[in-house]
Amino acid sequence: MEKLQNLLSEDAVCKTGFVSIVGRSNVGKSTLLNAMIGEKIAITSDKPQTTRSRIKGIYNDENSQIVFLDTPGVQKPKNKLGSYMEKEVKSSSSSADVILYVVDESENIGKLDNSIIESLKKSKQPKIIAINKIDKLNEEKIFQLIKMYDEIGIFDDIVPISAIKKKNVSELIETIKKYLVYGPKYFPDGISTDQSNKVMISEIVREKILNYTDKEIPHGTAVEVEKIFDNKQKNMIEISVVIYCERDSHKKIIIGKNGRKLKGIGKSARVELEEIFGCKVFLETWVKVKENWRENTNYIREFGYIEEK
Repeated sequence: MEKLQNLLSEDAVCKTGFVSIVGRSNVGKSTLLNAMIGEKIAITSDKPQTTRSRIKGIYNDENSQIVFLDTPGVQKPKNKLGSYMEKEVKSSSSSADVILYVVDESENIGKLDNSIIESLKKSKQPKIIAINKIDKLNEEKIFQLIKMYDEIGIFDDIVPISAIKKKNVSELIETIKKYLVYGPKYFPDGISTDQSNKVMISEIVREKILNYTDKEIPHGTAVEVEKIFDNKQKNMIEISVVIYCERDSHKKIIIGKNGRKLKGIGKSARVELEEIFGCKVFLETWVKVKENWRENTNYIREFGYIEEK
């Protein structure tokens, strides 16, 4: 009984909570998540809506645990996948203890940001705004942005940051802690994400597709992991993935002349996976077509973009 009481009292001195990271596409939400956790949790690229589903990144220190929910970038849905992503953002925000709204260095508040701000006005949770990419601005411009967002009157705190330079990231974490309550930790120490190996592998391969392709092609691809085998005799992990696209013409582009582009995608993904697993990785990649899969609820669910309740 005494041991249980000690454990409960230890948990009680820890500040914990869920923080939803929201904002439009390409403002650096995933880069910020990685900077706060201190390792790569979410894939990043310069293309809109790189993040498709809710990703949990878990920050731990001596007296706190913050579970960050990185959500897809807010934009007008163009297909069923986009609609499910929009629902994911709303669900994440409603269940969070704190909302972290990320904007970039833009001097004007556009239609999408206005829409997000109007939605945030209805939220009762504490709201923090992180003004990202301040490494591109002088002090006067930073002050002007702080003043502009402060005048909106809904934010409990405003923190200017540079996620890519890791500037003021620690200050942002300390600001978030102010709005958390004492309670037990949700995850064991040492856990930085709840992503499975399958999800992590598929996301890394998808990131390389984003880097190697352009226009509509990367947005119309999904990656499914068919096999993960830990070959202890060879000290090697054997992985087989299928890259799905929506058209035969897209398949040809992903494969490339003499298979060069697909080899580049595979090699780049394999190198990163070897760093993560700490051993050799054999990565087998296939490309298949599932026409208009982004409009098909069954395919969207199959690829893991709809959370099973």
